[in-house]
Amino acid sequence: MIRLHHTPGSRSMRILWLLEEMGLDCEVRSYSLTDGSLRAPEFLALSPAGRIPALEIDGQVIFESGAIVEYLTEVQGQLAPKPGEAERAAFLSWVHFAETQANILQALNIHHIFLRPESARSAPLMALDTKRLTVTMKALERHLAGRDWLLSDFSAADCMLGFNIDAMFRFVRPESFPAIVAYRDRVKARPAYQRALAKAGGDAIYTQDFYELPDA
Repeated sequence: MIRLHHTPGSRSMRILWLLEEMGLDCEVRSYSLTDGSLRAPEFLALSPAGRIPALEIDGQVIFESGAIVEYLTEVQGQLAPKPGEAERAAFLSWVHFAETQANILQALNIHHIFLRPESARSAPLMALDTKRLTVTMKALERHLAGRDWLLSDFSAADCMLGFNIDAMFRFVRPESFPAIVAYRDRVKARPAYQRALAKAGGDAIYTQDFYELPDA
């Protein structure tokens, strides 16, 4: 039995999607970001920082989406180059690049959505994090030009990074990033992604299509 601890709209979508790509069934146990359940002792016993996702598998618990991706690909022997193969270093680099980018997105989510009252928000910090996100998007745009996936074929690194795209375009407009837009469309067309999205329970974070920067 595989159990995924999940919040709609969160990084756990990466793992739900990857499990679908691998053909692995799981029980999904959902949590709210706002009701305190992620700080309950029972959940902290699974994920010490109170963060989603956590995965119960093989009689153990794994937390942090990057670690779960590496574990699943190694154990299942799917969707990742093996150690010593030519694209292994690139695979690991993009898995961790995705989390670097996700941390910037998390900061923007806090600024734009969760921080209350609005007077507590810092317009200069919001602008700085938007610039940091744009830097990562420019690097991704260059890498994706002329290719379909992060590596020579679809891999679990795409599950890590593909999850970020919807959030990217909440804060940076897509017109300057045609390669990322095309990549997003390929992601959304994957049957496993569509199945995962149907199981994910919607989006518990965003209520607007785009979040403008406030006046400094």
